[in-house]
Amino acid sequence: MKPVKIGLLGLGTVGGGTATVLLRNAEEISRRVGCRIEIIHAAALGIDSQTILDPAKVTLCEDGNAVVTNPDVDIVVELIGGYTFAKDMVMKAIENGKHVVTANKALIAVHGSEIFKAAQEKGVVVAYEAAIAGGIPIVKAMREGLAANKIQWLAGIINGTGNFILTEMRDKGRDFADVLAEAQALGYAEADPTFDVEGIDAAHKLTILASLAFGIDLQFDKTFTEGISKITQDDVCYAEELGYRIKHLGIARRTEKGVEMRVHPTLIPEKRLIANVDGVMNAVLVQADAVGPTLYYGAGAGAEPTASAVVADIIDIARSMNVKAEDKVALLGYQPESIEDTPVLAQNEFETSYYLRMLAEDRPGVLADITRLFADKGISIEAVIQKEPQEGQTCVSLILLSSKVVEKNMDEALVQIEALDSIQGSVTKIRMEHLG
Repeated sequence: MKPVKIGLLGLGTVGGGTATVLLRNAEEISRRVGCRIEIIHAAALGIDSQTILDPAKVTLCEDGNAVVTNPDVDIVVELIGGYTFAKDMVMKAIENGKHVVTANKALIAVHGSEIFKAAQEKGVVVAYEAAIAGGIPIVKAMREGLAANKIQWLAGIINGTGNFILTEMRDKGRDFADVLAEAQALGYAEADPTFDVEGIDAAHKLTILASLAFGIDLQFDKTFTEGISKITQDDVCYAEELGYRIKHLGIARRTEKGVEMRVHPTLIPEKRLIANVDGVMNAVLVQADAVGPTLYYGAGAGAEPTASAVVADIIDIARSMNVKAEDKVALLGYQPESIEDTPVLAQNEFETSYYLRMLAEDRPGVLADITRLFADKGISIEAVIQKEPQEGQTCVSLILLSSKVVEKNMDEALVQIEALDSIQGSVTKIRMEHLG
């Protein structure tokens, strides 16, 4: 077989890692594919400072257009990130009959439907394993390995920065702001950490996972997103007392009313395997009807872990380049014509349990008033912790765990509880999942 020729867009952390893996493992990859895979063209800003690729063998430039229009390039690998320019490059590559590999979760989550339609019309493949959970092969697992199953729900720790912060808060008793500053110093978080700590990065990934799981269209704008910046050391400690850990989860669930897609801090039982995924590691737990629960764990970011997924996609495409487009695995695992228009539920329709923390007057009857208001909404209390009042104070921290309830009912009850004279300030609400 003739060599498969690669055009690289971007030589940053992941681009450099991809070039390194392709060059270092060239012989092993060739044995797997049956032909050589060669980088022949690469574009990146400041390309002259790049020394990974040999200018005698690879055309180096700063013009992405030159790569995506190069008639000798078989596969364009987009590793520049962002929305606008990356989308332009991917669409132009497809227009020129190139297969595409990308690690760009934001691009797929927001523009994936348009990109996949263009690829289908041109008979080319868009592969995106590296867009979710770094080196963990979760896309292949859901699209192929679990193809016999009806997936019921999935829950994932899919942002390493947030997981690192929550792990440090739990293990070392540190505050959010302190750990965030360290995460930035270590390079785990950007100078502007909003995408990581407010859940946007995880929401991009969850949007794609939900489409793979349920055969629905990509709908990032309907994914509920809540960050971890309001989690306090008190919440972390109280959760531990009750046998739970707080993780920043992406959750997608199929219900009779529709699909839930939500990213938020979540209490989960400490005995669950996923509760023990710490530091910058990622994990995705998938519950399916035939196989039951399966857990996928590994490095969610980094040069070579992500490059591992990028190169695996390149290998998959190279292996099937002579296969007719209609005989290849569908890009979302479901045939395009069978993608369902299943409703995505709004926040007030979510159904889960809750951890609630409030500051209450230390006097008789307060807990009775609270439980009465909950009972009016059909909510029962599963556990209670009442802390001792501090010297000179008349209020105590009251921590409650609720039964499973529709969020609308919980919010209505909390409005009434916050209006009680015995309750000071607002009630902290964190969702709970038992993942059983």
